Amino acid sequence: MREHSPNGMRPVPTALVVAGLLLVAGNLRAAITTVGPVLPGIEAALGLSSVAASVLVSLPLLAFAAVSPIAPRLAHRIGLERAIGLGLAVLAVGLVVRSTPPLALLWVGTALIGIAIAVLNVVLPALVKRDFPRRIGQITGAYSAVQSAFAAIAAGVAVPVAGATSLGWRLPLGMWAGLALIALGVLLPQLRRGPVRPGGSRAPRAEAAGGTGPVAQAVRSPWGSALGWQVTAFMGLQSVLFYVFITWLPAIEASAGIDEAVAGAHQFLYNACAIAGSLACSTAIGRLRDQRALGVLVPTVYLIATLGVLLAPGASAVWASIGGVAGGASIVLALSFLGLRSAHHAQAASLSGMAQSIGYLFAAAGPVAFGAIHDATGSWTPALLLLLAVEAVLIGFGYLSGRDRTIG
Repeated sequence: MREHSPNGMRPVPTALVVAGLLLVAGNLRAAITTVGPVLPGIEAALGLSSVAASVLVSLPLLAFAAVSPIAPRLAHRIGLERAIGLGLAVLAVGLVVRSTPPLALLWVGTALIGIAIAVLNVVLPALVKRDFPRRIGQITGAYSAVQSAFAAIAAGVAVPVAGATSLGWRLPLGMWAGLALIALGVLLPQLRRGPVRPGGSRAPRAEAAGGTGPVAQAVRSPWGSALGWQVTAFMGLQSVLFYVFITWLPAIEASAGIDEAVAGAHQFLYNACAIAGSLACSTAIGRLRDQRALGVLVPTVYLIATLGVLLAPGASAVWASIGGVAGGASIVLALSFLGLRSAHHAQAASLSGMAQSIGYLFAAAGPVAFGAIHDATGSWTPALLLLLAVEAVLIGFGYLSGRDRTIG
């Protein structure tokens, strides 16, 4: 199937559209997961305090929360394709700026990266809703798997690349600009055409992008919908679980006497199993009438992993693997809800902005709160018990979000 095109322009093959979408997904986490492994080198070279380093790591998440509500308006104004193109261009600039002296550019580049990825995060589910309305789960699963794969690769190669040249940590921080430019190049044929209706015909920009056209005016704002808030709660709480596991599992393992290198290998297991969870969940979504069963099952798998860490931390390889499956499945389910629970791609963009704004506020605060509870009590047990409570609440929101209905 090929995209229809007016004015005698050659149609864009569906395979190229999917390839562009997957390349965009590859850019969503690589710029972030590169930082952690080389952070000690950055601190030593620039004299950053631990507090400043923590802010540097959290800055993209804060940018996600701040920019996500604005991103749908940008897509309304310029169209989904051009919003993605702009996001990729800003991302490439931010990556280069972040890796360039002096110190101020590290902060400027990191902020630009957060802004760019926030736009891409919000617009991509709307694009899937518009162009693949009957394959939301499968396409979302595919791009989530690609996202996880590049996140794992970026984290894994950061230290070896930093040690390979005199540029040190600056090279891995900046080199992913190449991937952003490749994705932008693949998307160029679509950028020349502008917005497309779901059926394939050209549309006036305001309507196709979700602006002031008749379709856009008919859709309901998710901010006034109970279902919109249920989907948002699912997005936010699963984000907390993901970032708590990524941030604190190595420290929990260290307190149980597990070697640092082994704990690092468990992080790789977590990311690798997340890919498997993404693909399994996307397959299941396409075969079920609704997603209630998945909405209950996926948080339950997370709960099992947390119980394992609490009761038998020495077997963290098992719990990291189980948690990775849950993490990969939960983000696919959360992103799929953005399209499945919306009636139109403009509404999907609004719901995406709402859910990801609040979700990333949770994501930024969750690991901090988890660590603070540990510091206050001197034990990981109270924090893990709280995490079990979060997972129990997530089961409820998973069931509600999984019902076969739309915001309207």
